[in-house]
Amino acid sequence: MNNSAQVSIQTPSHETLINITRQVQEVIPKIGLTDGLIHVFVLHTTCGLTINENADPDVLHDLLYRLNDIAPWKGKSDRHMEGNSAAHLKSSLLGSSVSLPVINGRLVLGTWQGLFFGEFDGPRQRTIHLTAIHS
Repeated sequence: MNNSAQVSIQTPSHETLINITRQVQEVIPKIGLTDGLIHVFVLHTTCGLTINENADPDVLHDLLYRLNDIAPWKGKSDRHMEGNSAAHLKSSLLGSSVSLPVINGRLVLGTWQGLFFGEFDGPRQRTIHLTAIHS
């Protein structure tokens, strides 16, 4: 059995946070992980991953709003020729990977937690790499 897999996501808009908890959970039995960690890694430099509240959609709205306060699309002194420096900064703030515990084949998350994929330069086809770390 392969200890890794990939998940593709087509993002719907320029900026969004997408709950990918279900997609990651569906991969866990396919890669034979019962107990250990699942390492989730984004193969792109203008998107990221975060664990945050999964109950109130206003939290996601507020996160994107605050990220835009920190990194507005048009910076005063941006030099990157593609014009997407804000997306790179937001990606760096969130990070490109997370590791989550798995017990009895299930993700271990708090009651209100979910795993979110952040798109900051879409819409695009994106790839997430998952690796099982067996205990």
